Amino acid sequence: MSLNVIDLIKGQLGPALVTQAASQLGESESGISKAIGGLLPAVVGGLANNSDNPGVLDAITNASSSGILGNLLGGSSNNSIISTLLSSIFGDKLGGLVNTIATFAGISNNSSSSLLNLVTGATIGTIGKYAADNNLDKSGISSLLSDQKGIISTLLPAGLSLASLNFGDWAKGYKFDNDNDTIKKTVQEEPKIEVTRSTTPTGTFPDRDTNKGGSSIWKWLLPLLLLLAAGYFLWKQCEKNKNTTTPASTTDSTTVSSDTAAVVSDTGATATTSKVDENIDLNGTALKGYRGGMEDQMITFLKSGDYKNAADDSALKDKWYDFDHVNFKIGSASELEAGSEGQLQNLVAILKAYPDAKIKIGGYTDKTGDEAKNIKLSGDRANFIKGWLDKQGVGSQVLGAEGYGSKFATVDAKATNEERAVDRKMSVRFAK
Repeated sequence: MSLNVIDLIKGQLGPALVTQAASQLGESESGISKAIGGLLPAVVGGLANNSDNPGVLDAITNASSSGILGNLLGGSSNNSIISTLLSSIFGDKLGGLVNTIATFAGISNNSSSSLLNLVTGATIGTIGKYAADNNLDKSGISSLLSDQKGIISTLLPAGLSLASLNFGDWAKGYKFDNDNDTIKKTVQEEPKIEVTRSTTPTGTFPDRDTNKGGSSIWKWLLPLLLLLAAGYFLWKQCEKNKNTTTPASTTDSTTVSSDTAAVVSDTGATATTSKVDENIDLNGTALKGYRGGMEDQMITFLKSGDYKNAADDSALKDKWYDFDHVNFKIGSASELEAGSEGQLQNLVAILKAYPDAKIKIGGYTDKTGDEAKNIKLSGDRANFIKGWLDKQGVGSQVLGAEGYGSKFATVDAKATNEERAVDRKMSVRFAK
């Protein structure tokens, strides 16, 4: 089974980056997310369509050492490598792609162009890192890109297609887009019931002896046969419709169940997509955060006196606060996504304002992969944050860090990557 590189790249384009990009470009988070959802398969498709282009392979090979992933928002807009690469893979269709995505996502052309550079940087950076980590040479990278052709058209969001992006000439080699793979409409003919009409004056069948009473049988038998045939045809059509629609209903139900679980299990994730940063008061100091988000909840709890009055740690251990913006790069326990440090600095400010408060850090993963590795990864991430806080001078207030792997994950491992994202998080709780 070929690797879907889009799933890897999405790890670089998480909620924290979307929030930052929306703020920087003056667009809504939903518009940014929608644009990225359309640009990502287009960029991967462009690279796949040029999988044997030496310039493309050089750009990807060099991307892993260029540090492009560490500064996507700031370093991709004016990056000459990215500009040259985009011209190479899209040519005179580049402007049309920018315009189409802008219209599709409801954002400006300038924002669409900036996001195209950002997504391209994330794409070549991620593929380059994967190639370096797995010792792929240019031939291996070419094969990896070529493998993506079979899935690109199926990953475009509703409302976009290769044709709408003016990439119809990419068709050869793309799943469902081959000239030979065109799905032809099948016309199902209704069963034909031939009735021999009589030529005799009385309307009876020509070879029947009317004097023997045969006509009385056919007067009621023929309509009955016609009725049975019509009933059988209608029944087959109903069965066909039932078989066609039932799986779709089941799939929709499953999706709704997964979405519901995600909302119930992580109110912080819901707030992330529906709220914007506001000033959260910390004893006269304004912190940027979501109303009802991590900072707001922690400060409210401390001001209430509930922490001071808690008898011991057992009274605190069940209340966790999910980070809204702290995310690690895919597979890493030591590299934070852009925008993550802002919320960690807010946590430092809270701890310094309440020097008697103590906390514990928790790391969590989804249900995919080896559980032992998940526990190690989540634990390493929790300890990384603990070490980071220690460098900021509040280490004495961090009593512990622990990785729980998928122990508390709520979404099935077979769910989509987006649905499982609710289980991949970092959290903090008060401790004594």
